[in-house]
Amino acid sequence: MKLNDLINEQYGLTKLPENTAYAMAYVPFQPDNHKQYSPDQGLVAGTMYPALDKPFFGSKCGEKS
Repeated sequence: MKLNDLINEQYGLTKLPENTAYAMAYVPFQPDNHKQYSPDQGLVAGTMYPALDKPFFGSKCGEKS
C-alpha cells in the first residue's frame, strides 16, 4: 500500500484539501522514500529534498538568453 493511501485510510487525509482556498499555500505529504541531500547540502539548499530545491533568481526569471 502506498503511503498516501495509508494516510487516507488511517486518518481520512488526502494529499490536498478537497476545496482549496485562493492564495493559500498547500504542501503535499512528503513520502519517506524520496532521495535526500546530506545534512550539509540540505542546509545550503534550504531543503533536504532535491525535488523541492527551486532556486530563486529574482529579476532573472523568465529572461531569454
